[in-house]
Amino acid sequence: MHHIEIWALAPFVLMLLSIAVMPLLAEKWWENNNHKLWVAITLAIPSSIYLICNGMGDKLAHQMLLDYLPFIILLGALFVVTGGIEILGNIVARPRNNVIILAIGYLLASLIGTTGAAMLLIHFILRVNKNREYKQHTVLFFIALVANCGGILSPLGDPPLFLLYLRGAEFTWFLNMLPEWAMIGAILLTIYFFLDRYIFYKKEPTVAIMAEVREQIRIEFKGKFNIILLVGIILSVLFITPAHIPAMASEDAPIYVKYLREIVLLAIAATSLLTTSKKVRKENHFEWAPIIEVAYIFIGIFATMTPALIFLSHNAAKLGISEPWQFYYCSGALSAFLDNSPTAVAFHTVAQALPTAEGATTVAGVNELLLKAIAMGAVFFGAMTYIGNGPNFMVKAIAEQEGVKMPDFFGYMIKFSLVVLLPIYIIVQLIFL
Repeated sequence: MHHIEIWALAPFVLMLLSIAVMPLLAEKWWENNNHKLWVAITLAIPSSIYLICNGMGDKLAHQMLLDYLPFIILLGALFVVTGGIEILGNIVARPRNNVIILAIGYLLASLIGTTGAAMLLIHFILRVNKNREYKQHTVLFFIALVANCGGILSPLGDPPLFLLYLRGAEFTWFLNMLPEWAMIGAILLTIYFFLDRYIFYKKEPTVAIMAEVREQIRIEFKGKFNIILLVGIILSVLFITPAHIPAMASEDAPIYVKYLREIVLLAIAATSLLTTSKKVRKENHFEWAPIIEVAYIFIGIFATMTPALIFLSHNAAKLGISEPWQFYYCSGALSAFLDNSPTAVAFHTVAQALPTAEGATTVAGVNELLLKAIAMGAVFFGAMTYIGNGPNFMVKAIAEQEGVKMPDFFGYMIKFSLVVLLPIYIIVQLIFL
């Protein structure tokens, strides 16, 4: 077993600090995606050299080729396909209507994944609210509801759940978290409704409200073929796996077999680009900048966090955690800053090593309550930072592209996640765990 020195985590810490601090210190410079790439590569190089020189190059290769590459290809495919679905029309951006849109996204997140739901609806909700002066709060609640918490009910909802599914949790088992899903959704939507109601009636200029009323148009869809392609992406993620195609897991498998799912996803994305009219994408404000920003930043995150994940896997058993609430907060806290998929797997491994009480229900080889705690921590706490889950950064980038002034890395936590989300998560833990 290879040992990771604590100082080897420094590039990862610097990567996080860059994302948090650079927009404050050098906003214009940081807006250039190429500069983000330079920072990511500069910090990834020492981590890579350390791992290779210490005989852990295979860990780095696994992280970049089997985690980062599928991650960014899936996000890219969803970005391209949903970017070709234009929801036309407008409704008055009243609190009730915004809540309905957020609730629909919350429901869709477990069906088509948090990334799919977020990319499908972010343009629409921004278009609905285009005449309103205050939109930031809507995007923040969108990130929490649609890009994170809504995906807890199925393995399709979020990557860590899919990995737990592959480790033995039945597809329908995740529906056991329906009460937690319903409570978080109800609380967040209620808070949002009263906040948006106050802003709409007390702070929005009258001219903005009148503009909304004048621009009501019937809702319709363009680029409908992309809906079929979106279903194709979901089916690919669900069925093109080593569990269904064992040859994909073979070390001697040809590259087109190992990466069959990614090849299919790229083919679906290419089909979307070829079959969707340029007019639809233009009207949908489709640009490559948001997905490029995510790709560049997460190169640095995935590479530099490799030593951190190895350190966690080697030392997780020494943490002394055994209770559901401990798994909930530990997996949650790390999922807010590390990739939530390997974090969930690491804590599942820790849970497997714990003795199971006689008569206790087990799922995927661990106590059912511990697995629920790991799953909820990984998914819910992904909303605590912009880097907690892939769609978070994409939603932020698209909102900023549409002219919405979003809080910086620390501002997001201070203004929203620590004061709104964390208390709700504590309530859920006290009731259910």
